[in-house]
Amino acid sequence: MKERRIPWLTLAGVLTVFLVVALFAPAAAAQSADSRTQRLMYMFQYVFSFVQNNYVEEIDPEVLVEGALKGMFESLEDPHSAYLTATDMRGLNDTTAGEFGGVGLYINKQVSPKSDDGRELPSYVEVVSPIEDTPAYKAGIQAGDLITRIEGESTEKLQIDEVVGKLRGPAGTVVTVTVQRRAGLTFDVPLTRAIILVPTVKRDMIPGDIGYLRIIQFTPYTDDKVREAVEFFKSRGYSRLIVDLRSNPGGLLKSVVDTADLFFGDGLIVSTRSRLASENVVFEATPGVLVAPKISMAVLIDNGSASASEIFAGVMKDRGRAVLFGTKTYGKGSVQQVHGVGKGGFRLTMSRYYTPSGVTIDKVGVSPDHEVKEPELSEAELAAYSNLLSERKIALFIGENPTPSEQQISAYIAGLIREEPALTERVLRRMIRNEINRHLSDPPVYDMENDRVLQEAVKFLAAR
Repeated sequence: MKERRIPWLTLAGVLTVFLVVALFAPAAAAQSADSRTQRLMYMFQYVFSFVQNNYVEEIDPEVLVEGALKGMFESLEDPHSAYLTATDMRGLNDTTAGEFGGVGLYINKQVSPKSDDGRELPSYVEVVSPIEDTPAYKAGIQAGDLITRIEGESTEKLQIDEVVGKLRGPAGTVVTVTVQRRAGLTFDVPLTRAIILVPTVKRDMIPGDIGYLRIIQFTPYTDDKVREAVEFFKSRGYSRLIVDLRSNPGGLLKSVVDTADLFFGDGLIVSTRSRLASENVVFEATPGVLVAPKISMAVLIDNGSASASEIFAGVMKDRGRAVLFGTKTYGKGSVQQVHGVGKGGFRLTMSRYYTPSGVTIDKVGVSPDHEVKEPELSEAELAAYSNLLSERKIALFIGENPTPSEQQISAYIAGLIREEPALTERVLRRMIRNEINRHLSDPPVYDMENDRVLQEAVKFLAAR
């Protein structure tokens, strides 16, 4: 009997040891991780003290700490996470509140761009979208443009906050940026800085009982402005609705959730997921809708539609509430938190958001149901339009003729085409119409004559 018990006793001993190891292994691993962190912090403190005490010139310790914090966030290789100086924090608060000074651009730093054959390309500043009715918008800067220089200085080595600092300045002062649009189309644009008031919503009726709602950005006031717009549509007997999100750079998560809630009486709007359980949040619609389900809808998107606007487009598409027209969105599907530290602070990506179908759009974007885009320009056309923009011919023409007649426009276009046959009448008419609208105090809300995406959406809704 004793001989037969020994293996079982041995096994029990092994199991006991295993359980002890299993219980204490996580604690040991955590202790090891803590020890490693402590060693790294000691190393940082040693280097910091050595530099402060031995550098050839006396240096402010705040400068060292700020530099170290900037490097920490740059090491994440995430353009949406960054250390923020006191000036950056003020600027961020101004933008969120809906008013700030500058030229009116939402920008992002390119991350390791590559050519089609895999070569590393210079990392410039990309325009996510211009803010409507601002100096940049009126100058014709578009989503997807690259800002390669500011006052002759390359943006390749500049961090995004440094670029923002160079673009902002006292109202009335001029800053010249070099814009690269597609391959081979590069031109300088002088921008006169102004106080930027961030608009939220514009609305109008399209003949045929179609309401047209343009959401420019999601701010704390957007859902209220959308409510006002829908009441306007109801008073005019609308039966169909177009929501235009093109060049909408996003905004506040709460704002887009509250806005989308106006279109749904229940169900999922968006969810956020993180490695932290506290950041895993599900946002669902509350009972009651402002826009009745019987109202047919189309949503317009492009590569300037980012972040919160992609949440709106995503829930509309996933839940079959609207049909999407245009081109694929930007692909910014992450959520940041801003924390103040001392006089400055930082913003950090804490989670990614997912549409109701469980898909994240980060670096992917939302694809339209019906792709509608402008024809690609040939090399000859690109060169011709580059010269046209560089010489600011259309801006000068409108400056001399603020309200040109149809006869004046046709004659001017004919003259441009005689000088450069690669130019086309359709594109020139749209450029002239945009230039006219940029100088109007109350420009038209939409351009049915030249907007192909809007035309297709109207055709679709008219047939329903």
